[in-house]
Amino acid sequence: MIRTENLTKRFEQIVAVKDLTLSVREGTIFGLVGPNGAGKTTTLAMLATLLRPSAGRAIVGGYDVATQPDRVRRIVGFNPDSFGFADDLKVTEYLDFYGACYGMGRLERARRIPDLLERVGLADKADAYVDSLSRGMKQRLGLARCLLHDPAVLILDEPASGLDPGTRVQFRAMLKALRDEGKTILISSHILPELADLCDEVGIMVGGTLVAAGSVAEILARISGERLLHIEVLENAEGAAAWLAERDGISRVKREGRQLAVAFVGGEADQAALLQAMVAEGFRVLRFQPAARTLEDVFLSVTGEGNG
Repeated sequence: MIRTENLTKRFEQIVAVKDLTLSVREGTIFGLVGPNGAGKTTTLAMLATLLRPSAGRAIVGGYDVATQPDRVRRIVGFNPDSFGFADDLKVTEYLDFYGACYGMGRLERARRIPDLLERVGLADKADAYVDSLSRGMKQRLGLARCLLHDPAVLILDEPASGLDPGTRVQFRAMLKALRDEGKTILISSHILPELADLCDEVGIMVGGTLVAAGSVAEILARISGERLLHIEVLENAEGAAAWLAERDGISRVKREGRQLAVAFVGGEADQAALLQAMVAEGFRVLRFQPAARTLEDVFLSVTGEGNG
């Protein structure tokens, strides 16, 4: 549904996005993460046809963003990280204005707007002024605006930024429901746990370059074979830690009481062999469990942050 080939954007001497090649499958949620200045917002703006690429190509729904921008805009709903103008507009007036911009007729707008407000939980705010809404309500209104023309693709820049935990849960549920309806969603965020739970795939950008892309598991497999094992022994944890530290494939062992955190390189067969060897050595193992790797692990690994 979304495909880029060596997509590049330069601002005079600054290269904001460099040779970006990625693919977002139809009906999935793809998360773009990275530190400030990584090029995420510039990438989304190019895909939404708000910035023209300096080089390379970007295809959205089969249409080229540079040569067929009008076609792209018909199938894309874009929500920037800043809300835009809303002075002295009521919620319904705000949506009515954007509906007219999308070329929707008056009757179609009158029918669609109440349904969307109901969907995003703002039906009781229809006559409220936009500036009076909370941050979370404005984000939901922004999503309603994106959905006005029933686009196949949603491009959302930091939509959960500044939201309280309860509102983030609601927002995440709405995005999952939209994906289940077949919409393709590209979302940028600094809230890494949100993306780990929400997205089918992620891409990590650093300095304008995509350094990793795929599922969390796929990225981890590419960048490192190291896994963290949680091991608990009934007694002699100190002896178990010393024994483990001498084993091949183990780079670090940390002990807290009977609990051992072991950095281990190897697959499932290697883990089974390690457990068998521990039992044969006489250690009474109560727990032997690979730890789930999180999106934070991936981000820190590929960006080098948190290494010192």
